[in-house]
Amino acid sequence: MPDNERHADVIVVGAGPGGSAASYHLARHGLRVLLLEKTEFPREKVCGDGLTPRAVKQLIRMGVDTSPEVGWLRNRGLRVIGGGVRLELDWPELASFPGYGLVRTRLDLDDALAKQAVKVGAELRTGVTVTGPLLDGAGRVEGVTAQLPEGGQGEFRAPLVIAADGVSGRLPLALGLAKRTDRPMGVAVRRYYASPARHDDDYLESWLELRSREGGDNLLPGYGWIFGMGDGRVNVGLGVLNSSAAFGRTNYRTMLTDWLTSTPAEWGLTEENAEGKVLGAALPMGFNRVPHYTRGLMLVGDSGGMVNPFNGEGIAYAMESGELAAEIAVQALARPAGPGRERALGQYSAELRARYGGYYRLGNVFVKVIGNPHLMRIATRHGMPHPTLMRFVLKLLANLTDPRGGDAMDRIINALTRVAPAV
Repeated sequence: MPDNERHADVIVVGAGPGGSAASYHLARHGLRVLLLEKTEFPREKVCGDGLTPRAVKQLIRMGVDTSPEVGWLRNRGLRVIGGGVRLELDWPELASFPGYGLVRTRLDLDDALAKQAVKVGAELRTGVTVTGPLLDGAGRVEGVTAQLPEGGQGEFRAPLVIAADGVSGRLPLALGLAKRTDRPMGVAVRRYYASPARHDDDYLESWLELRSREGGDNLLPGYGWIFGMGDGRVNVGLGVLNSSAAFGRTNYRTMLTDWLTSTPAEWGLTEENAEGKVLGAALPMGFNRVPHYTRGLMLVGDSGGMVNPFNGEGIAYAMESGELAAEIAVQALARPAGPGRERALGQYSAELRARYGGYYRLGNVFVKVIGNPHLMRIATRHGMPHPTLMRFVLKLLANLTDPRGGDAMDRIINALTRVAPAV
């Protein structure tokens, strides 16, 4: 590979939603972008596959066609089950976000986003496993080392690197940016099941209480979901937060199958209808790795712990942080190397705190509350029968408000996030 093919304005490591979004917005502004991905597309990722209106907005900003005709399954809102109540909550009608959510497998989604980045000029290199940062004499990142698909090691150089390398965060770890233990962390497992009875559901379904019929009617820790895929299958999964006593002490795969014993037989959520194994992934929440910019390296999405503590949503925040990183990078790289450029790049961390810091602080408190089964039962029993309260909760949990104007609920939520100290 010629040396000039290993130089760029920006190197983006990881072609998930955050990396592809960053690459798209960088390339759209005329920068030369190398998007390095260790796998080949299409490739599988562990995810619930459900997209809230917040994520849909980012797809639209990238010019993605989200129509049903090209395979996207739209949903109207969230169905919440708990405390003996079944409540359907439509996504709020807002000026800032579309009024629908989507479902699409990560097998398709990530492939589509990477192709969208390539369409506007980003250069995607698959089969390239980044092994570490290249540092100059002052300890600033000036590129990456990588295992090449044809064999051997190679170097890629750029004045700025964006780490979108997921929860493992190999690049930030190499710079000493370890995960913070005082921030929330979750674990989620999911599996696909053939379920003609449930596959075309027009609501995302969230279970606030999980029960097993094995050995009686037992309450299980965590929360669950059932998302119809529109192709004859459902994505079924559950999550457990580190505020729960069961975190790290439970076989989550067994817990998933135990929960499904309590679902109606006609749904078909049985071993005979399962497709593939039960797969799991960590959910890094509430900015559990900081700073988000240091020494020529920007962190995007899971690499910077940007999963929403309220609902476990990561795709929207990966794409939003990718776009923000691109906007700031474009302005910074227009300046000569030196203090002026560093000031501009440092604004990335400040802007992330301004956008999400107060909200994530509230989310961190929420995680501690719901980790207590007694408090969770009280909240479910007394909150679920009140639709107006639950509509407020939906807006809060999904982070769906109009920042200006909006209704009384929007104003309360926005005020809470402003007064909460940033994480």
